[in-house]
Amino acid sequence: MSRREYPIKISVNNLLITKLIIDPHYELKHSDSISDELIIELVKKLDGIELGADDIDPPFTYFTSDKIELNGKFYKLVWLLEDHQIYIGVVNAYRR
Repeated sequence: MSRREYPIKISVNNLLITKLIIDPHYELKHSDSISDELIIELVKKLDGIELGADDIDPPFTYFTSDKIELNGKFYKLVWLLEDHQIYIGVVNAYRR
């Protein structure tokens, strides 16, 4: 299982993000309810947000978005930003 990259254009914490990297970890337990396409739609919902970090382990800053609503269902995203980079990395995603 390898990470997958997708182009995206959103602003998170006042940073322009142009790439989404999805770690396949979610497939171990959540592949019946989560897909890359769904994660892309969930990440788009982060556009324009400013969120405080849950953890910092340089060069990575980790975040949790716990109640993202899409099509009447709620999801949790665990994601990261890397210092001086233009991507958002999704570590895990699942339905709440």
